[in-house]
Amino acid sequence: MSEKKQSTRDGFGVGLLEIAANNPNVVGLCADLTESTRMQAFADKYPERFFQVGVAEQNMIGVAAGLALAGKIPFAASYAAFQPANSWGVIRTSVAYSNLNVKMVSSHAGLATGPDGATHQSLEDIALMRVLPNMTVIVPADFEEARRAAHSAAKLVGPVYIQLSRYGTEPITVEKSTFQIGRSTRLLDGIDVAFISSGAILSNVLAAARKLAEIGIHARVINMSTIKPLDKTAIFEALSQTKMIITVEDQQVSGGLGSAVCEMAAGVATDKIVHRIGINDSFGESGLPEELLKKYHLDDDSIFTQTQELLAKFS
Repeated sequence: MSEKKQSTRDGFGVGLLEIAANNPNVVGLCADLTESTRMQAFADKYPERFFQVGVAEQNMIGVAAGLALAGKIPFAASYAAFQPANSWGVIRTSVAYSNLNVKMVSSHAGLATGPDGATHQSLEDIALMRVLPNMTVIVPADFEEARRAAHSAAKLVGPVYIQLSRYGTEPITVEKSTFQIGRSTRLLDGIDVAFISSGAILSNVLAAARKLAEIGIHARVINMSTIKPLDKTAIFEALSQTKMIITVEDQQVSGGLGSAVCEMAAGVATDKIVHRIGINDSFGESGLPEELLKKYHLDDDSIFTQTQELLAKFS
């Protein structure tokens, strides 16, 4: 029986309320997307701690930087297509360069944004944010992990970017699951192939891994919920203990999680293959999330088929 599907943006909204109840320095900012980013409950409960800046992402980051300098812990929320895309220069100089305690939270990332189409489907935000010095980048897999990621971000002093999804998924983690910035979790174990993934797309990876198990291919599934800093140990173990690594992301493969893993693997003497599954130098389009993930070969059946082909080719 399937459990209720919830999105990572929902988990963040719950986590933010929990944090705010215990820390009066936590403040919220939004660029005219309060309900969509799940900050409405915070705004309703703490109106004196909420700042609606309107459609002005650059200004929002500037205000957040000022609040951080005043000792507050600002959570600034928008869509990933607008933050960091519209505000990257301000993030770079006012937040990352200054190493300020600003938490940037961006929803509606990836193809799973669906009918809103290419202009609102951010496929590049991970690449934009992980390149910045001092920046921590988190991509939680489900509701519960997003809730805990909000707590961890509030405790970490320094810039943090949290990518969230509009797309609801069944639970992958549970309340007692561990979450630590910079550490991955192993959801399934196997020696034939290691999947490294993060975010809502991880549910498709798990489904593909279970289908592979039915035909005798045993996959390790790693939830790399922190893109920066990466869990080096998990990557090195996957290189040494499995036949190949396959990264899966609802992002451009250039500059995203797959690139980060390849960069790490390049520093190790190994003959193992690292293959990246994701968006290959193209924009998205309008459609239902399930339709788009299938068209761009990110549904569980496509991951299942691609894995078989790769193992047959390189094993």
